[in-house]
Amino acid sequence: MQVFKFGGASLKDAAGVKNVASILQRYQDQSLVIIVSAMGKSTNALEAVVAAHAKQTGEAQALYDIFKEQHYVMMRELFEPGEEVFTTVNDTFVEGDWVLEEKPSEDYDYMYDQIVCMGELVSSKIVTAYLNKIGLKTQWLDARDVVATDNTFREGWVNWDKTKANALKIAKPMLDKGGFVLTQGFIGSTSENFTTTLGREGSDYSAAIFSHCLDATAMTIWKDVPGVLNADPRMFDNTIKLDRLSYREAIEMTYYGAQVIHPKTIKPLQNKNIPFFVKSFLDPNAPGTEISSDTEENYPPIVVVEKNQALLHISTLDYSFVAEHHMARLFSKAADLRIFVNMMQNTAVSFTICVPNVPDRIEKFIKDVSDTFKVKSEQGLELITIRHYTEEAIANLKKGKIVLFEERIRNTMHMVVKNVPVIERKEVEIAGSKS
Repeated sequence: MQVFKFGGASLKDAAGVKNVASILQRYQDQSLVIIVSAMGKSTNALEAVVAAHAKQTGEAQALYDIFKEQHYVMMRELFEPGEEVFTTVNDTFVEGDWVLEEKPSEDYDYMYDQIVCMGELVSSKIVTAYLNKIGLKTQWLDARDVVATDNTFREGWVNWDKTKANALKIAKPMLDKGGFVLTQGFIGSTSENFTTTLGREGSDYSAAIFSHCLDATAMTIWKDVPGVLNADPRMFDNTIKLDRLSYREAIEMTYYGAQVIHPKTIKPLQNKNIPFFVKSFLDPNAPGTEISSDTEENYPPIVVVEKNQALLHISTLDYSFVAEHHMARLFSKAADLRIFVNMMQNTAVSFTICVPNVPDRIEKFIKDVSDTFKVKSEQGLELITIRHYTEEAIANLKKGKIVLFEERIRNTMHMVVKNVPVIERKEVEIAGSKS
């Protein structure tokens, strides 16, 4: 049994769904669990719905209707009028309408999960219906019946014992019937049956959860790149595809922000030594990248750029030393607010951390520690990480940047930077002379 995951880019339109189906036809005699994300940019669209509903701008329902119509347009290209899938999907849309009819919840993260999950639920029902339409026997599974989490909305922590039991009780018998089992990435459920999400781009993690719980022989993520590259091709020219990666190297890359794989994906696979492939849905015959326990000794410089970072400069109000008990409180508060510290540096009376710029969480952090600490926030920054760095690679990456601080450890170099502002040259008369 294998697990395949298809992301939003592979399902962005009717042609994408047909292409995914053509890939799956190659595996029609195999046992597969298929994980799908929301289609295209659906998650972004639903996030706008949540924001509008929370602020009561009056636009939430209209934005949700646009989201619905985009899916109906796709369905009209894939199905004939009157097919059952239209009713099935409409019933799912109604669940979102019900949420929007209620007053916005005071818990934004809870409300977010109840609305944003619609993207995966609708996507999975459309793809399941299309696969069955073309003769690929596929059973639809609600991931919320399997993936059990705590009550941390937008960042649900998996209850592994319960999730494994659910997978064996529910998913395994479905696989035993033959054909494919198709379910959603990104979502889970609390013990009270409220929907949770596993963190942005969490569908990769969902695939790893199912792979681990069902003892998959391999897991494959299908993307719009030929495999794992040594840098983001949207930002850098002449990138190199990495044919093989060790679990350790993949963990290092994802921890520092590599977007090709979700950070939590590797551990469940490594724990059971399940090989993991990143392949292109645009070129399914290409080998892609294999991530496994086999180690590679030599890697080129691997560059990860994490944008939209903030530096929090923290100092005590009375200029006392920033001691261990101060740091314990700061890290505890960061953990409570799910603020991830990507890099840190301290002096005698100050402490600086680099974190993702999530304004509502940062504002609450500053407010909650204001009785003891003064905090200044500097935004619009990038965190650049270079694995297996060379001096030439570092010099090239510093061009056009102001380096605010940097750190080097074995095999890895980090630097927090901001772009140098462009100053137009013009003649300025100063004290009677021109320059």
